[in-house]
Amino acid sequence: MRMFRLLGVMLAAAVVATPASASRFFDPVTREWKEYSAYGVPSGKSPIPRERVSYDGPYAPGTIVIDTGERRLYHVLPGGRAMKYGIGVGREGFQWAGTKNITRKAEWPGWTPPPQMIARERRKGRKLPAYMEGGPNNPLGARAMYLGSSLYRIHGSNEPWTIGTAVSSGCIRMANDDVIHLYDNVKVGTRVVVKR
Repeated sequence: MRMFRLLGVMLAAAVVATPASASRFFDPVTREWKEYSAYGVPSGKSPIPRERVSYDGPYAPGTIVIDTGERRLYHVLPGGRAMKYGIGVGREGFQWAGTKNITRKAEWPGWTPPPQMIARERRKGRKLPAYMEGGPNNPLGARAMYLGSSLYRIHGSNEPWTIGTAVSSGCIRMANDDVIHLYDNVKVGTRVVVKR
């Protein structure tokens, strides 16, 4: 009896001493080990760390400048500086350029795939949901900033290892940690310039 009690105490201690953030999975696409967060999803950290950089471009402080060729997003700051983030961009055939404004912001947004995407994925044998509640498994991630009346957004991701690649259907994808940081520093009405 004493042995079972001791074994139970040791097992409980092991469970408490092993945080969920220490869980890992192997991503076959990148052939790298990834960490899960306490919620059982990828950690939300970008493989491309954000950094404050010098900026001498033509855009005013507050503007978001997206360079899809470089796969970087710049949030222009006062004093000749910008915050630079790694992003995922539209894959071949889904790139675009132009100027939009953030018309809405949402935390843990729900996702309604557009009819074109549903049809495209159906042709590949994949069935998308008509709607997915916001949450850690949602492809829009932790935050979304809607761009004008378009279908495009700057949003988080449940696949942070895709940052730095051309993988989306035209949206600008960020790691959750980065999209939360940007979201907290911009407002509705912010100008967004997308360059190819």
